[in-house]
Amino acid sequence: MLPKDFLDKIVAQHQQTPPFPATSDIKKLFTKIVLTLFPEQTRRHFNTTDELKAVWESIENGLESLLYSMKDQLSEDPAVIAHRFLDQIPVIYDLLQTDVEAMVAGDPAATTSYEVIRTYPGFYALAFYRLAHGLHQEKVPLIPRILTEYAHSKTGIDIHPGASIGRYFFMDHGTGIVIGETTVIGERVKIYQGVTLGALSVDKSMASTKRHPTIEDGVVIYSGATILGGETIVGKDSIIGGNVWLTRSVPANTKIYHQENVKVIQD
Repeated sequence: MLPKDFLDKIVAQHQQTPPFPATSDIKKLFTKIVLTLFPEQTRRHFNTTDELKAVWESIENGLESLLYSMKDQLSEDPAVIAHRFLDQIPVIYDLLQTDVEAMVAGDPAATTSYEVIRTYPGFYALAFYRLAHGLHQEKVPLIPRILTEYAHSKTGIDIHPGASIGRYFFMDHGTGIVIGETTVIGERVKIYQGVTLGALSVDKSMASTKRHPTIEDGVVIYSGATILGGETIVGKDSIIGGNVWLTRSVPANTKIYHQENVKVIQD
């Protein structure tokens, strides 16, 4: 039998921990949103608007229920937050359509938007990120992180819900990409696998400051590049080569490549 003082400590921990919805319920509800928006992801297809409307009413009820279970941690009425978040869904949907368009146009291997929505990890990660970002803007705690970490576990793409990402965003392959909380990404940006948009320092005192870079419109960042710092700006239409380590701003239309001497030794 475990010691009583240990059990008392755990009981105290239970009493001090605020109520919060189950992670499984959060994943289930937001997966339902993605499947409802994108029939490419599911075998269930709706035949009437009324049928679809009933599903959205169930989603709204489900979201309100999640938020009510943590209402003491919210600054507004859960129903108001849920309603306002769902009002964002058409905008989020349109943003994701631009992402799909960018993936079809930017990847020679992509044949159709159906293929991108059904198979591309970048689309999956962006779908959960854009929903999580909407909740983040509503100042809902923790649920946005749970959503993006869920997508991270599925795709290897780690996007903080606080990041700001413009239209037509394309992550080619995706795995290993890290996008920090205060990153700002413009429109038509293309990023390859293993790219990190991170902070120069992990000092806790910097928590409320802009710690991650700004990537302007039309920038391409190749695999393995690391761009750090809240004051670092990559100017419009620049190209950052693979494995570049960048901690300072570069003007528009800059090309930066990593050079490495590789010797081939033959017997």
